[in-house]
Amino acid sequence: MNTRDRTPYDLLRSALAADGARPLVTYYDDATGERVELSAVTLANWVAKTAGLLQDELGAEPGDRLALLLPAHWQTAAWLLACSATGVVADIGGDPATADLVVTGPDRLEEARACTGERIALSLRPLGLRFPEAPEGFTDYAVAVPGQPDTFQSFEDPDPDGLALTVDGRPFTAAELVTEARTAAAELGLPTGGRLMSTRDYGSWPGVAAGLYAPLAVGGSVVLCRPADGLDQPARTRRAESEHVTHFAD
Repeated sequence: MNTRDRTPYDLLRSALAADGARPLVTYYDDATGERVELSAVTLANWVAKTAGLLQDELGAEPGDRLALLLPAHWQTAAWLLACSATGVVADIGGDPATADLVVTGPDRLEEARACTGERIALSLRPLGLRFPEAPEGFTDYAVAVPGQPDTFQSFEDPDPDGLALTVDGRPFTAAELVTEARTAAAELGLPTGGRLMSTRDYGSWPGVAAGLYAPLAVGGSVVLCRPADGLDQPARTRRAESEHVTHFAD
């Protein structure tokens, strides 16, 4: 984290430079027992590959709108930061019919078919596995992304003052995202290097701020837990202790 960071992708690169090995995003799915931990290095690798897929294979350009129909998930975090790297506008829960491309999980495939542009589907299975059979009319993310380069070079640097994200009808430029993420961190009481456990979904600014942008903005980390009611209080306490959580967002 430094004062020169003007986009969420800048924040990721600062996290990578500060300590690439430390955990950045830890994800729990208490319905399946899945736990995934991504260091800054690992998340940056997923972001680079996803950005390469967006720019080089799908032909996405800065300003294109991507309807993002995904829950709070470690792969969603990678997509949000890949959009920042490419200048693509991530519209969380946006209308696929008016989007240039759509990224969806398995439960919103029919809704996503309204997009006339590129359609990408994620199985959201443990460990990022592919669909047993790719949905017709969709690119299977787990099949397409592994072959992308481990580093990413954009054709043009994204404009910090350009539209970067829309969530729950609220638009943000890239620079506003950084500023508002720092504000959200302060409101959560999250200090530099803090570790936040969030059960919030990504469908609102408070949810996506707690679940990604605020921890990233203060050089911290996040533990994402789904579903929100997946733990009783004793289990929640044990997890918070084992994950060295300092703050909570419910």
